[in-house]
Order: sequence, then structure tokens, then C-alpha cells
Amino acid sequence: MVNPEPADVLTPDFYDYPWTPIASAEVNDGFVYVAWPDGQQYSAYGWWLREVIVADGGTDPTTREGTVDPAHFSEDLILISAIVDSDGGLRVAFNDGFAGTVHPGWLRHVADGHHRVDAEIPATIIWTANTLTAPPTFDGAAVIDGNAEELHSFLEALAAFGLARLGDVPADHCGHEGLVAVTDRIGVRRLSNFGDRWNVKAEITGNVENSTANTGFRLGPHTDLPTRETPPGFQFLHCVANTVSGGWSRMTDGAAIVAHLRKEEPGILDALSTLKWIFFNRSRDHDHRWRGPMIDHGVAGSPLAIRAFYPVRGFPDPEMSTEDIPRAYRAAQRFHQLAADPRFQIGYPFSSGDLVGFDNRRILHGRDAFETGAGVRHLRGTYIDHDEVYSRLRVLARRIRTGETDAAGEHKEVPTP
Repeated sequence: MVNPEPADVLTPDFYDYPWTPIASAEVNDGFVYVAWPDGQQYSAYGWWLREVIVADGGTDPTTREGTVDPAHFSEDLILISAIVDSDGGLRVAFNDGFAGTVHPGWLRHVADGHHRVDAEIPATIIWTANTLTAPPTFDGAAVIDGNAEELHSFLEALAAFGLARLGDVPADHCGHEGLVAVTDRIGVRRLSNFGDRWNVKAEITGNVENSTANTGFRLGPHTDLPTRETPPGFQFLHCVANTVSGGWSRMTDGAAIVAHLRKEEPGILDALSTLKWIFFNRSRDHDHRWRGPMIDHGVAGSPLAIRAFYPVRGFPDPEMSTEDIPRAYRAAQRFHQLAADPRFQIGYPFSSGDLVGFDNRRILHGRDAFETGAGVRHLRGTYIDHDEVYSRLRVLARRIRTGETDAAGEHKEVPTP
């Protein structure tokens, strides 16, 4: 069979990779041991190569998704050869007659770790009031107009600091509200009992139930919807109008609180991480409940999830011992003291056109009290999960690197005038 030209070798995704010729390949005990001229090496299991080769019996060329049901692998399937072809691609063959070529640039990206979950996602930057005085701020108008670099910079800061801001986001853009114009360039908005988008303004009257957010009360540092199995990932708040006195927004990095507790107050951290509560949504139409600790690390390696909204922290868990209940309350008290401590908390006013995004599972947000009826304070909000933001970051990084237009593959095109 004639070796394929490099341009004909498809990869099991839709990225473009430079053709990075392999120097050598050796089969040993079902693995192929590959080396490149610069010394990089990688060991690839034969059955895995069978799955990722884009050909009949491997990966579908249209969807670039695997078609091999592991149940159909023959127990006698053996990788019989692996050679470096004349162009530097990896040519493999199996004892059932299947053969194919692996793109060496794609295989190199795996060897270099660029297939990892954290690929293209910036490392967490833990901050305090000494190291971050205001949200990193970017040009909202440029983002709405489709500037991929500005959107990428905004999302990079959002992922790293857990907090970032866009300025000059209009209330309306070509028939779409500003919040929609921005978030449609990021990903799918998450529904909640507040809907796809929601208002934050003091307008509760009579016996109408809503949320403490829609009052002029001070809101202490908190995270939203700890009543859910998986709380929303990122929250976005767009200031449509603000003429009231007071009502400054407050932000605290929960990761900095955890780092402080780990070093200075490990007993408090243990109580917050192990003693569970029942979080309960108080509403006539919704009854969401979840059981967990205030600082939830989940399974090993899972990201931090802080469950800290005192209006819905309903009950000590029934399995909490009577000896532990006072300890749990003292730990909750200490946590909220630290979250409001000026060493950790920053504050800033909301100006019309500001759109602030923050990691709802890491950043505690709150606000100062303000006088209702003495002006207008209207915010519009929505949630987008971590998955959507991180996916967008990876795609933007690829497009910026390769020069692809950002319009290809947009979640939803926002009309321009």
C-alpha cells in the first residue's frame, strides 16, 4: 500500500498540527516506543493507536469520534509492526489486517501534554487585597465586536484570578441586551430557578417572594446556589444602571481563605471541609437541597467548590454529632469573618456598562447596603459553567495561534449594525 501524503493523514480532532517527523519507533510488549529527533519520547499502547487512527475500524473521519466498541476487540488482537514511513509518520499494522498512519504532529502534542484537561487553561493565581485591588478590566465593546484576542485575555484573567471585568458593555446592542451580546460569545448560559437571565434590583413588594438579592440589604460574602449538586461555575453581572449611594460590590478569593486556613488555622479548615450541612432553597415553587461541607474538595483532584450562602444553609447534617455542631458553627463564623476581612476582600462601585465575571465556586461575592428608593440599581445576571468557559478558552487559543477567523464555530452570532 502506498504511504499517504502528510496532508491526507487526518487526526482524531479538528485541530491543525505541524507535521513533526518521528525519528524512530520500536514495538515491545504491545506498546510502540516513539522518539523524535530532539529527544522527546512517548510510549503508545497498540490498542489505543487502533482507536485513534482515522480510518474504518478506528475513528470516524466525519465526527472525529471513536467507533471502536471495546467489547469487539479480539482478545488475540496484536500490534505486529510499527515503522516510521518516508515522511516521518507512524505506520502501524495489526494481525487482523488493519493498518493505518498516525499523524506525528498530533502524537507529539500528546507526548508534550497538550491533550491534558488543563491544556490552554492558565494556572490559578491566588490573590488578596494586597495583590489585587480591582478586577482585571478589558474592553467590552471590543469583545462584542468580535475581537478574539480581547475575549481571550478576558477569559484568561477570569480563569486565573477567578475574577475579571469588561467595561463599556451597552444595555442594548443591535436588539440584543449587552449581557447576551457578551455571553453568546462565550458559551451556553445555564438555566436555574431564576431563569436563563435574571434581574438584581430592589423591587420586592407585599408578600411577593424572591431573593435577598432583590433588597437593599447588605449581602455578606457568599457563593450562589450551594443548594445544587453542582453549583454554577461562573457568574456574570452586568450593570444596566446605578445611581444609588452605597451598594459597593465586594469580592474575596476563597482560594486565599483556604490557603490561610491550611497554614494558620488547620482545625477550622478541617471542620469546614468535613462537617456537612443541608443547604435548602426556601421557596414556594422550588425545593432544592444538597448535603455537603462548606469547603468541598470532592474527590481527589477535583476543583475547589465553596458552599457559603448563609440564607440557604438550612440545617446541620443529621449525621453531625452533638459534639461537632458547636465546632461547625464556630468554623462557619470564622470563615465568614475571614471572607469579610479587609486583608482578603476588595470593593468597587458598579458603574453603568460594567460587566463582571467571577468563579462562583471560588470567589465569594457580596455588596454593601444601599437605600432603596433613593435611585436606581439594576443589574442583569446569568451563569455559565466552567466547561463552557474553558472550552472557549482552548478554541480561542487555537484560532489565535493558527490565524483562524473567530466567526467559525461561534456559539451564536450576534448581529452587527
